[in-house]
Amino acid sequence: MSKFKKKKKGMPAVNTASLPDIVFMLLFFFMVTTTMRETSLQIEAPRLPSATEIKKLEHKSLVSTIYVGKAKDEKYGTAYNRIQLNDKIATPEDVPSFILRAREEVSEGEIPFMTTSIKADKESSVGTITDIRIKLRDVNALKLSYSTQTGADN
Repeated sequence: MSKFKKKKKGMPAVNTASLPDIVFMLLFFFMVTTTMRETSLQIEAPRLPSATEIKKLEHKSLVSTIYVGKAKDEKYGTAYNRIQLNDKIATPEDVPSFILRAREEVSEGEIPFMTTSIKADKESSVGTITDIRIKLRDVNALKLSYSTQTGADN
């Protein structure tokens, strides 16, 4: 007579059939709930001057924005001539290094297409904007755009 032996079974394998569904569900969740970081304004939202002829900027990834206006924090003063580069209040002397850092982030072929956009409050000092333009000229950042809103000036 033959004897039947019971084979000892190990742990059953983990079923991974639903793993791709879970991964894609998590990926979709994070894509929907994540927002791209934008600059948090340290100056009051600029009240842009009005213009009748407006052209939209193309290639927004090649645009460096300089904000000019009144600082939210009163330790910087109450004048409308404060400059913000990225997330900090700066001076016109900081503008060349800001542009040079922005150039380092793009490929060499895209540098001629880079644009500097100035978003200045309509109460801002023309002297401050002129100082910025002189500093931009020093680093050969000659492609300049002024942000405006559509409509007649009030």
